[in-house]
Amino acid sequence: MHTREDEPRTDVRTLDRQAPGHDPAPGQGPTPGPHHDPGPGPGPGPHHGVRPPARRNGPAVAALTLGVLGAVTSIVVVGGLFGVLGLVLGAVALRTARRTGTGRGMANAGVVLSLLAIAGSVLAAVLLAWYADRTQPCYRPDSFRQYRECVQQQFHRG
Repeated sequence: MHTREDEPRTDVRTLDRQAPGHDPAPGQGPTPGPHHDPGPGPGPGPHHGVRPPARRNGPAVAALTLGVLGAVTSIVVVGGLFGVLGLVLGAVALRTARRTGTGRGMANAGVVLSLLAIAGSVLAAVLLAWYADRTQPCYRPDSFRQYRECVQQQFHRG
């Protein structure tokens, strides 16, 4: 019966040159496969087997941040400005994601939140204009109590 202990130990420095699917001895490193392409490089060294840092899509992060900020501040109309910036950066991020394959989820979330921020700001502006028009006769500098009573009268009469 053949066991793993009978197989010769594999030197870590030769893993890149072995056939795909070869199962190295325990503790000898990752199994090379179709996804493993060492490519040209300095060869084995102190960083062998270490993953490179994850690539980031900067416009996607910015679009998501501006989308969240815009959605939160859309009630005070300022969020629409953040939403427009987030929408533009989201479009840039989607193009970048199509090219690089990173940041697509963040870009989509940024675009959606930016659209919500714009819609919320437009709705807040329309409601503010409607309220100002409806309560225009009440704008006199007497007191807040008189203002409140006037506003109630304006809304109860029709």
